[in-house]
Amino acid sequence: MPFPLLLDSSRPASHFGRYDIAMAQPMAVISHKDGVTRVLQDGIEKTTDSDPFDLIGQLQSQLLDDPSPIKGTLDIPFTGGAAGLFGYDLGRCLETMPSTAKADIAMQDMCVGIYAWAIISDHEERTSYLVSQLDLAQSQAIADTLVKPQNNATDAEKAAKAFTLVGDFNSNMSAAEYAKRFYRVIDYIHAGDCYQVCLAQRFEATYEGDPWLAYQMLRKASPTPFSAYMETNEGALLCLSPERFLRVDKCQVETKPIKGTRPRGATPEQDEALYNELAVSPKDRSENLMIVDLLRNDLSKHCQPFSVKVPQLFAIESYSNVHHLVTTVTGELKTSEQILPLLKGAFPGGSITGAPKLRAMEIIEELEPHRRNAYTGSIGYISSNGRMDTNICIRTLVTTAKGNTGGQIYCWAGGGLVADSDCDSEYQETFDKVNNLLNGLRSLR
Repeated sequence: MPFPLLLDSSRPASHFGRYDIAMAQPMAVISHKDGVTRVLQDGIEKTTDSDPFDLIGQLQSQLLDDPSPIKGTLDIPFTGGAAGLFGYDLGRCLETMPSTAKADIAMQDMCVGIYAWAIISDHEERTSYLVSQLDLAQSQAIADTLVKPQNNATDAEKAAKAFTLVGDFNSNMSAAEYAKRFYRVIDYIHAGDCYQVCLAQRFEATYEGDPWLAYQMLRKASPTPFSAYMETNEGALLCLSPERFLRVDKCQVETKPIKGTRPRGATPEQDEALYNELAVSPKDRSENLMIVDLLRNDLSKHCQPFSVKVPQLFAIESYSNVHHLVTTVTGELKTSEQILPLLKGAFPGGSITGAPKLRAMEIIEELEPHRRNAYTGSIGYISSNGRMDTNICIRTLVTTAKGNTGGQIYCWAGGGLVADSDCDSEYQETFDKVNNLLNGLRSLR
């Protein structure tokens, strides 16, 4: 099935999520790359001058119905709608940006499908069901296809699909090159250009085999509540993100920025010490608060007056490889028609740019050798029932091919730099965040 997408809560290993949502065969696909927006529909691709965010609402209205009331007590997160990738560099269609970093990955900056059906697994109710806006015969055909037993592959076919790295990951920055860029950011902060910049390095390797098999292994090694797997015409996305960007349910908005990280300890005592160190760290708390203020401002532009609040400040969430400092910011929209303007207005998420946002993005473009592509963008859905849930694409890998053809695989890691950041600590933090993914793939060699 074309353009498959899995939004994966990694339950039961991850204790934060609830739903898995799987879909394929979109009725239309909106893509954007290098300033050009395209719509693929009924096998025909056309370019358009329309704003890509506005196109989502237009095509949803044209192709999908407003959902009728759902009978029973099921809590339905997705009833058909738009879902897919909003890559970091989609921000170029929203702001005038310099163009200095090398753009060498073919993956679209935006690839969003209009999906008429989805399989939803509710891990709290231990129930899976098919939601469809297609007619009964089409829905039954999809159900029959999904439950049809798959033919057992031969050993040779399994070996051909097995994922393996061909050589190790290489970074686009040495430690010395990272340090040079680190101190350039500090100079910008001292000059008053900004007060936080998220600087990232990129890792690249050659692989053979099927990225889907790599994703299945990684989600076991690193379960996170906002994971996703997606295939496009340009390649595959393997996202193991712990961070929510924007959620809307009944016009209630929530964002949960992550700022502040410590590795997990080798012993329970060491792990507790690292947890407590993060909990009281003035540097990490100030870094988190800077981004909370940025996101409060982003939400306030679209939410009801005085509705933006911070119900949970400086909570700690623990994952297989790191502890994170997480804050919850909430607000309220007047109507669900404001969902897309909210997403557009807050994109890309401030937790992965720095502040002020535009100046931080300009500095990122200057100092990072390569464009981020999907990394630190967002994957998620905008449902026809007035719900939205999107992640921040951290802990994310991008391949240059789908299926079992092999190609290049990319992964990124970064962190927010502030005036009192320490270069060696920040450099090590990038590896703390991503080593479980890189080492997991290395084990498949």
